[in-house]
Amino acid sequence: MPRATPMHDPQILRAIAHPVRNRILAELDARGSLRAADVARELDLPANQASFHLRQLAKYGLIEEDPDAARDKRDRVWRTVNPEGFSVEMSEVEQQPGGKAASRVFRRTKRDWGHLVVDAVLSDEPRKGRWSSLTDTAVLLTRAEAQQLSEEIEEVLSRWGNRAVPDDQEERMTYLYWAAILPYPAVDEG
Repeated sequence: MPRATPMHDPQILRAIAHPVRNRILAELDARGSLRAADVARELDLPANQASFHLRQLAKYGLIEEDPDAARDKRDRVWRTVNPEGFSVEMSEVEQQPGGKAASRVFRRTKRDWGHLVVDAVLSDEPRKGRWSSLTDTAVLLTRAEAQQLSEEIEEVLSRWGNRAVPDDQEERMTYLYWAAILPYPAVDEG
């Protein structure tokens, strides 16, 4: 199975810590190739902002143009460089110049994102036509078993993400699968 590309560069970490850029990467992962206008529509952004963030992601080598998806030579369509994504090697990033600061920004952004995700799932307002759930399961594992479980879940997600989406006119939206596996935290750690 193809693996995520390890990422060690603090500048790239800062680039993907930006919530809009992170969401653009998620949309490209879920939908495949997109134009700036598609990104602007999906994220409800002005087209010039979508173009700016796409150029920034390209500058850091995270996305590239997809000429096969373009209608003509002027049509700029973007795709992720690695369909399997990127893994962040935090300890290696932090050893680079500027790495600790980039790590702090990235961790803060991800922590804020985690709060937003949990709040959205637990919202009191039902969202018609949408599914959400929050699963909290305790499993007794060794470190190796925890890694194996993570890899098996990644395989299932990869299979769903890489499937051929049927052209059945069903309305689809980008869903976020968000999970964490870690030793059970102490109550006072949160």
